[in-house]
Amino acid sequence: MVTAGSVEGAGLAPKLARIASPRTATVVGVVTLLLLVAGVPLAIATSHQLSGVLGVFAVIALLMPFGVVGVLIGRRQPTNPIGWIMFGVVGAITVSTNASSYAVFAFRMGHPGLPLARVAVALTQCWIALPMLLPLPVLLFPTGRVPSRRWRATLWVYLAICVTFLIGFATKDVAAFTERTVQVDSSGELVTLGGSGKTNPVVPVLFLVFALISLSWVVRQIVAYRRATGDLRQQLKWLMSGGATAIVGFGQAVLFGNSSNATVSLLSLVGFLGGVVAVPIALGVGILKYRLYDIDRIISRTVAYAVVTGLLIGVYVAMIALTTRVIPLSSEVGVAASTLAAVALFAPLRRRVQQRVDRRFNRANYDSAAMVSAFTSRLRDAVQLETVRTDLLTMVSTAVEPAHVALWIRPISR
Repeated sequence: MVTAGSVEGAGLAPKLARIASPRTATVVGVVTLLLLVAGVPLAIATSHQLSGVLGVFAVIALLMPFGVVGVLIGRRQPTNPIGWIMFGVVGAITVSTNASSYAVFAFRMGHPGLPLARVAVALTQCWIALPMLLPLPVLLFPTGRVPSRRWRATLWVYLAICVTFLIGFATKDVAAFTERTVQVDSSGELVTLGGSGKTNPVVPVLFLVFALISLSWVVRQIVAYRRATGDLRQQLKWLMSGGATAIVGFGQAVLFGNSSNATVSLLSLVGFLGGVVAVPIALGVGILKYRLYDIDRIISRTVAYAVVTGLLIGVYVAMIALTTRVIPLSSEVGVAASTLAAVALFAPLRRRVQQRVDRRFNRANYDSAAMVSAFTSRLRDAVQLETVRTDLLTMVSTAVEPAHVALWIRPISR
């Protein structure tokens, strides 16, 4: 059987496998960190507002999970390309952000003679690597191998489309090297003068094929999950949990990101950040197989608290409407009464929701609790010590499934 860390399994040539080593992963991680740090003074120098500097720190915070996961996978499984894809994501966004600040400093702040300034204008387009790289771990998860020839064909089509997009973006930025005067916008990207503004009709078709191939990879993992057992099933649970969290977080950001309510906007931002961070964390845990058995508990707790939060928000809003519009109470009294009602409902509501969620997502824990409850009921009527002993050992073996079970009974001292 081919292992996930083998050269053949990862599909890497021997020479490339020697380059993809734990030492290389450490070096790339350090270089990436230095590039991230180098972007801070550039952002401070080119941003006249605090929001711009905070935006750079937000980008760094979002990229750190990708970098950390890339280092961990690169050091422990250097032949698995998913770790290097994580590095690619961090590197592309870092280079794009730094190049953007450098281009603004050169061409909008009066320093066009800076070295490599025109190159920086072209490198601002490196962000395009982010949507191109993110679908690849879905296909390669968890071993880093393409599962079959059929899926290898979709990968080649996918890469051909990516190369076409890259050529298109590169062609657009040729003017950064040919024009006598370079003009950039506030993000450092080249301002093309005299363009027709028409979109090539081939671009929507390529984008549609790109999206369909990416979606087919997601469907493949869903089908694989339904057929998988053991560790592979747990690994796919991590992948799907991270993907689901990302979808919910991004959807929440789209729906409520522009809300005038500060609390709703903050929750939307937290959901977006959680969605971004969930993807690399889920990939890293799934690939490195770290405490896979906890995924059921994490899923059940996450779903339970999400349901409870939604129900409490609904109760809170309904109580405010009831107390301020139907019942003649002042707004302050209505809000206080609604808050107290929500707090009082939290514990019993969480308990009931958790029980129902455990039946679906954390079945092992639910079955174990049911076994313990049944054993406790039988214990009240038991009178024979041997019966209690046999029943206890059977219950422990079924619920916990240990390799060995022993029961020591202390002799009664006379």
